[in-house]
Amino acid sequence: MLASNSFAGSVFVSHALDAGHTVLGLSRSAEPDAVFLPYAGHPRAADFRFVRADIRTELDKVCAELSAFCPDYVVDFAGQGMVAESWAAPEQWYETNIVAKVKLHAFLRKQSWLKKYVRISTPEVYGSHEQLIGEDQPYRPSTPYAVSHSAIDMSVMAFHRNYGFPVVLGRFANFYGPHQQLYRIVPRTIIYARSGRKLQLHGGGTSVRAFIHAQDVARGIALMLEKGRPGEVYHFSPDSFVSIRQLVETLCVELGVAFSDFVEVAGDRPGKDQAYLMSAAKSRNELGWRDEVSLESGLGQSIAWVDRHWDKICALPLDYIHRP
Repeated sequence: MLASNSFAGSVFVSHALDAGHTVLGLSRSAEPDAVFLPYAGHPRAADFRFVRADIRTELDKVCAELSAFCPDYVVDFAGQGMVAESWAAPEQWYETNIVAKVKLHAFLRKQSWLKKYVRISTPEVYGSHEQLIGEDQPYRPSTPYAVSHSAIDMSVMAFHRNYGFPVVLGRFANFYGPHQQLYRIVPRTIIYARSGRKLQLHGGGTSVRAFIHAQDVARGIALMLEKGRPGEVYHFSPDSFVSIRQLVETLCVELGVAFSDFVEVAGDRPGKDQAYLMSAAKSRNELGWRDEVSLESGLGQSIAWVDRHWDKICALPLDYIHRP
């Protein structure tokens, strides 16, 4: 598994261990504090091994570790993240998310042990759409981040058509849930409300998203591994959509703070898309996937997680720290 210590990656590690799998995790970053790792302390922790390796600068090490492990399945969460920051140095996103990934795919396509490669992509490849969209929607990326994902998605599908590379693409709504990075909107809102700080709401929070709990993400990936057809794309999203403002308002009610006193409107981020509204009909019909955690329940879990680890969280940095 690539980027096994990312938010969604670490939740899936725990899910895979629950299912009885042996897991190799690779990431360019060291494992973070255990508060962010749902697999920390897992009863089957001995069946997980973590290796620190960068696919951009240490691809030989990544390939050597994979060759020694010979996994049936590779789940790829890896890639340079963050949308707004991608404008500052687009070449970093292209070097990691496109060039390094093409080299990785060129290696993987030659390995007889690989049965399926699941790549976690993003709805941002489609650009902004205010109507429900399916998996055949043309790409219209708005940021270097989205361009990099669009390019590697097209490349890996070309590998499938030419070589039979067993790729399955998954695009998910916005992840959230316990163990998420503190700079994301849900934990940031909770932390700021609990500590009496003002929350800046970019563009007034008018952009519309769907939010998917990390456990529903993990179930979707497991179904792609089990039933997903190589060369196919699957969307995973609840049927309900909310604006960022509505999300924050809901959290304010749960946290007992007044929205008008808590929020400051800030300028919007460059290239920010207004809406991602994906239809998940294909994954529901073909894979039998269902989102099982309601937004209300999931937000309650996130609040409980922050409260349970409050002292630890207060000692950790709250802002995103960019690594070239």
